[in-house]
Amino acid sequence: MKGTLYGIGVGPGDPELITLKAVNILRSVDVVIAPRRDKSEKSTALSIALPHLGERTEILELVFPMVYDETRLSEAWVKCQNTILELLRQGKQAAFLTLGDPMLYSTYIYVHRLLSKHGVNLQTIPGITSFCAAGSRLDFPLAEGNDVLSIVPATCSREKFSRILEASDNVVVMKVYKNTPEVIEQLNNHSLAEHAVMISKCGHPDEAIHQDIRNAANLKPTYLSTILARRQPPGR
Repeated sequence: MKGTLYGIGVGPGDPELITLKAVNILRSVDVVIAPRRDKSEKSTALSIALPHLGERTEILELVFPMVYDETRLSEAWVKCQNTILELLRQGKQAAFLTLGDPMLYSTYIYVHRLLSKHGVNLQTIPGITSFCAAGSRLDFPLAEGNDVLSIVPATCSREKFSRILEASDNVVVMKVYKNTPEVIEQLNNHSLAEHAVMISKCGHPDEAIHQDIRNAANLKPTYLSTILARRQPPGR
């Protein structure tokens, strides 16, 4: 195939935290693909990319539904895959947008896996992750010295989550919006809640920071909420 698909991480939300490499590619591509969970949702990644697009750049918003119906999900993925393949067969240079980094909990990972089976030219452009941005925003060292840092989705099993917390000095907890009370309980049980902070929509205009997370009832997590926690205070 003549075309190339670039998986581009546009950063955590702050429009200034997009890399120069990402900007240069966005200026040159023919098509920008912005994934959405449903048709009504606006793409934050697209809003970050828009100022860097050429006047003739085509914008294609594809829906990748977050559902558990395997038939519906499979049909949606195949449809999106075929749409991208057709663009590349036409020789188009395309960019697939993702918040944060393309290789961390992103839709692009699945797209990359599907398209790699078709001999497609793929290039992945890294982006700043939400937790790296949060660490800088909050002056919160993620790891120092011999610290063991774990990045864990709060959606994993309770038993697995507990084992990870037991083995870690510091943790980044992502996807905390669904089961926040259980997450806070576990962090409290493993002495990781006292030196912890939750940030929602880091770098966005409606960013929210919770410096004390020990009481889950006081928290209002969103889809873009992350917890940074340490067993000991920084500089101990």
